[in-house]
Amino acid sequence: MSTLAPRPLRPARPGRPGQPVRSTRRPVASQRREGAWDWWLIGAVLALATVGCLLVWSATSARAELLGGDPDAFLRRQLLNLGLGLGMLVAVARCDHRWVRLATPLLYLAALAGLVLVLLAGTVVNGSRSWLMAGPLSVQPSELAKLAVVVGMALVAAERTEGRWGRGIGHVDVVLMLLVAAVPAVLILAQPDLGTTLVLTATVLGVLGASGAPRRWLVGLGVLGAATATAALAVGVLQDYQLDRFLAFLDPARDPRGAGSNVEQARIAVGNGGLFGQGLFHGSQTRAGFVPEQHTDFVFTVAGEELGLLGAGVLIALLGVVLWRALVIAVRARDLYGRVAAAGIACWFGFQSFQNIGMCLGIMPVTGVPLPFVSYGGSSMFAGMIAVGLLLSIARRDQRRR
Repeated sequence: MSTLAPRPLRPARPGRPGQPVRSTRRPVASQRREGAWDWWLIGAVLALATVGCLLVWSATSARAELLGGDPDAFLRRQLLNLGLGLGMLVAVARCDHRWVRLATPLLYLAALAGLVLVLLAGTVVNGSRSWLMAGPLSVQPSELAKLAVVVGMALVAAERTEGRWGRGIGHVDVVLMLLVAAVPAVLILAQPDLGTTLVLTATVLGVLGASGAPRRWLVGLGVLGAATATAALAVGVLQDYQLDRFLAFLDPARDPRGAGSNVEQARIAVGNGGLFGQGLFHGSQTRAGFVPEQHTDFVFTVAGEELGLLGAGVLIALLGVVLWRALVIAVRARDLYGRVAAAGIACWFGFQSFQNIGMCLGIMPVTGVPLPFVSYGGSSMFAGMIAVGLLLSIARRDQRRR
């Protein structure tokens, strides 16, 4: 009869007497507890913001020198905006986006309060009462309202569909989501801010599509939007300056010294750049200050003139990377709130970028919307950075659950 030899005992690891020895190897779960950062998204946003600072510097330095001011004043302010925005990005990205979901009602109510306050005590800039100003500080609540509408609609979609055993978005859910978007839209239109209203409309359609709303709603809302815009032009709802901008878009030669001047000067500046551009800080139109609001709404004309077709193409490619990563995050999100919020942010960035670049090229009417992460301004920078932080939070949680 054969006997099995006893298995040799492993030598005990050194430790304190009477205490069990703990393994130094980390468990798999703890190794995957923290999701990886989406460096494609982060790199594209940082590159856009860096190029934006240079373009803002170029657009404002020459004009400040002619007026005897500080040529670096706008650059320092934009760098401060960028630093604060990056802090907000990191803070949101490091927390679970489910905490953002819990805070969504507060964010939405704060956005509504800001929009009401700007109608009561706001400052009129370029024909629109869109700004709250206190000394050197200024805030544009409509920029933060874009993010509030996205997360608010995402919250309604998630709360209404969770626990339904596979049932999707219904007609009542769509109505509630539209009500969430309608209240800020009406307040923004009352300023009046046509550009933000257009961006908000495109974002709402994208959010509804990502949430799985019935197609009849999407088609109906598209037809309703076109009919409303036509009726607004016919009845005369638009302000005179807004109507002049729209007519100048249709026929720039109609008023070349007035409303058509912005479009014409923007085209000239972009056309001067050629393939390789005139060089940073050397654009003739930019240095002469012919393009109005060039550091904000028309900042893309600086890229076209000084960096040329190649440089402007790189800028558009970086915006494309941001949209690509946002859509990838939306597809990979495992909860409805994350998917709808990420898709809404992608629609927001995508249409606003198209609108801004389009009006610089003359293929879209001038509506005064900033180019995300590039144009000068704190409100736009903060809203964009918070949105990117939310995208990163959604992506990191998805990786932790794999």
